[in-house]
Amino acid sequence: MLARKPELIVFDLDGTLVDSAPDIAYAVDTMLTRLNRPQAGEQKVRDWIGNGVAMLVKRALTGELWPEAEPLGFDEALPLFMDIYEANICDRSRLFDGVAEGLAQLKAAGYRLACNTNKNSRFTLPLLDQLGVSHYFDFVGCGDQFEKQKPDPEPLLKTAERLGVQPARSLMVGDSANDALAARNAGFMLVCVPYGYHGGAGVEVLEPDAIVESFIELPALCEETAG
Repeated sequence: MLARKPELIVFDLDGTLVDSAPDIAYAVDTMLTRLNRPQAGEQKVRDWIGNGVAMLVKRALTGELWPEAEPLGFDEALPLFMDIYEANICDRSRLFDGVAEGLAQLKAAGYRLACNTNKNSRFTLPLLDQLGVSHYFDFVGCGDQFEKQKPDPEPLLKTAERLGVQPARSLMVGDSANDALAARNAGFMLVCVPYGYHGGAGVEVLEPDAIVESFIELPALCEETAG
């Protein structure tokens, strides 16, 4: 149960709203092929999503989750990946089950809704448009719009400030440690979904206020709060 009824609900994008891994993996593998490197495959790419496009490309070039230095070929690979991904932004991606219905119910109930992602706006805005859900959001905050990215709390705090809502009356819905750390450090409540990109560890370890299997559960959860 949440401590209080939220006024603002902020959603992560990849792994929370959208299963975007198939298109991201296609772009990664196409990039690697053009660079005469072996493909990574979708399963590896799923574990690499969540820390922005530059880190994704570094991981693809090294096979390491946290590469210590900028890998050889990075300057060529980064713009190549971005061009390939932009051209294939929504060929294989889909909303997770219940997302469209849950967003519609929350919007109808009067909640302020925002999307906050480390993904570049060059990709985020077209993806939300093509999936038909961009109109639900009062604000979409992307990785290139802030000085810092999640897990830093700055994007969430700036989003709440922009929409005129106190952090204590704000809720983050996400799937990863990045989302959890950002929410806690921003003073947001936290709800996690179990189906996203969290590296194989269950979201229970993130100690959210609640876990929902589907967005369909969110409206009732927000109404059944303690205060």
